[in-house]
Amino acid sequence: MTGLQWVGLAGWLGFLAAFFPREFWPKFKQEKDYQHWVLASVVVLFLLWSLRAGLTDGLKVHFLALTILTLCHGWRIACLIGVAPLLLLAGFGLLPLADIGLYGLTGVTLPVLVSYGLFALTYRYLAHHLFVYIFVGAFINAALTMIAHMVLTSGWIALSSIFSWSYIVENYLVLMPLLLFPEALINGMAITLLVVYRPEWVRTFHDSDYLDRR
Repeated sequence: MTGLQWVGLAGWLGFLAAFFPREFWPKFKQEKDYQHWVLASVVVLFLLWSLRAGLTDGLKVHFLALTILTLCHGWRIACLIGVAPLLLLAGFGLLPLADIGLYGLTGVTLPVLVSYGLFALTYRYLAHHLFVYIFVGAFINAALTMIAHMVLTSGWIALSSIFSWSYIVENYLVLMPLLLFPEALINGMAITLLVVYRPEWVRTFHDSDYLDRR
């Protein structure tokens, strides 16, 4: 492993240890429905992240669904849940094990923080309206989170000297416009269905804020 890979691994594991959600394990152990919800989240992420495409090997893209994960579980638990699909990808040979720390940071942890930060700004400065929650907090948020993910990933790939920056722009970042709307649509549609049929599964959504206001 290179120095950058060691730094990425240490940073990722250090973050997970520092911000480990202590409430997760007791809730997961005691509530069967919550177990199913968490495991379903892991399976969906693994399947979605397994569907990779790109113009060249080593510069593959995939949909994230991290905004819906963050809105449903909160940022701490979302970062934790993201560990499982990464390990599965590495186990199936779809992700180089040496890069798992860097992927954990730029593919999960930092995008989750960006997504939650954007939601927090929406909650603080915009009207508490269901349309605002879905369209801004989920739809637009997901597109901006995808931008953050691709820029961060491009950064560490460039620092590792695997590809030149111009090559990354021409073969990786050029795909960004094609991904933004589908990523936003996936997250926007998912959060719409959840707040309608399973609002109790969405940690950041409360009826008192968006539906019962007088």
